[in-house]
Amino acid sequence: MKLDRLLAITMTLLNQTRVSATSLAERFEVSLRTIYRDMESINQAGIPIVSFPGSDGGYEIMSGYRIDKQILSLDDFSSIFSALRGVRSVTDSTDFDGLLERIGAIMPNQARADQMNVDFDLTPTPNDKQKIVLIHQAIKDCQLVQIDYLDNKGTETERTIEPMGLFLKGYVWYLYGYCLMRSDIRVFRLSRMLQIRTMPERFSRRNYSLQDVEQQFMGIAIFSRVRAELLFDQELKTRVRDEFGSDEVVANADGTITVITFYSSMENAIRSILSYSSYVTVIEPPDVIEELQLHIRKLALKYKV
Repeated sequence: MKLDRLLAITMTLLNQTRVSATSLAERFEVSLRTIYRDMESINQAGIPIVSFPGSDGGYEIMSGYRIDKQILSLDDFSSIFSALRGVRSVTDSTDFDGLLERIGAIMPNQARADQMNVDFDLTPTPNDKQKIVLIHQAIKDCQLVQIDYLDNKGTETERTIEPMGLFLKGYVWYLYGYCLMRSDIRVFRLSRMLQIRTMPERFSRRNYSLQDVEQQFMGIAIFSRVRAELLFDQELKTRVRDEFGSDEVVANADGTITVITFYSSMENAIRSILSYSSYVTVIEPPDVIEELQLHIRKLALKYKV
C-alpha cells in the first residue's frame, strides 16, 4: 500500500543520512518515477525533503527539522529494542524487521544496537523453534492446529486446538489455546508435542488474553506444594548456586550447602533430587525421604544390586 511505503520511506530517511532514489526503488520494488512522486507526497505532508544531485546524491530530511525522540528515555529505548531483537530470534519472522527499523529510526544515536549493554537471546532449541514458527503462523492466520500430545502421566492424545498465543515461562515454551476436545482453554508445553499439523479450517478468536490464561495456569500449578530441605556435598557448589541462586543457599562450615526449596508435586521433587545422584541428602520432610527410598529400591531391583 502507498501509505505503508510512504511511512517506511520516512523512517528510512530518519534512520540514514542520505538515501538515493535508486536504492529506494530497488528496496520497495517500484519505479524511480514512483519514488519521485512519493517524495513529493512526503513534502506535501509537511516533512521537508531535500534532494542532492551527483554520484553521491540522494534524499535527506532538511537539516534542522527533527521529530522529537525524547518521549522515552535512553534506557527505555535500549530495553525495547533489545526485547524486540530477542522476540525476532524466536520466530525468524520478518514481521519484526519493519518494527525494529521504525523503533531504530526514533532512537537517540547513543542507543543504537551496537551499543546495547543488555541483550535478550530467547532462541529456543531447534526442535521447539520449528514448532514455534509453525504455530506462530497458525495464530496469525487463525488456523486450527492438530497435535499429538503427551501429558505428564505419559498418556498420548490427539488434540485439535484454536491456537491463541505463545509464552515463555521458567525457560519453557508453552502454547495456550482453545481445545476442542476439552471445550475449554488449555495450556500445552511445546516439548510434549510429538507432532503438529496445520489444518485448513479457520476459527474466530475467542475473547481471552494471555493474562487471563496465565492466571488460570498459575492457579493450577501450585509451585509451593512440596517443601524439602536438602544438604549438598561441596562438589556440587557451583551447580547449586546456578540453580537456586545465592540467596537460597546456606554455606556450612564443612563445605556442604543447605537449601530449602519447594516443588509443585512429589513426582517433580523426586525427579529433581535424583538428578543430583549421591551428592545430595534429604534432611526433611519424612514423606519425601520415604518416597525417595522407594524409588531407590526400585532402581536396585531394576539393576539387580
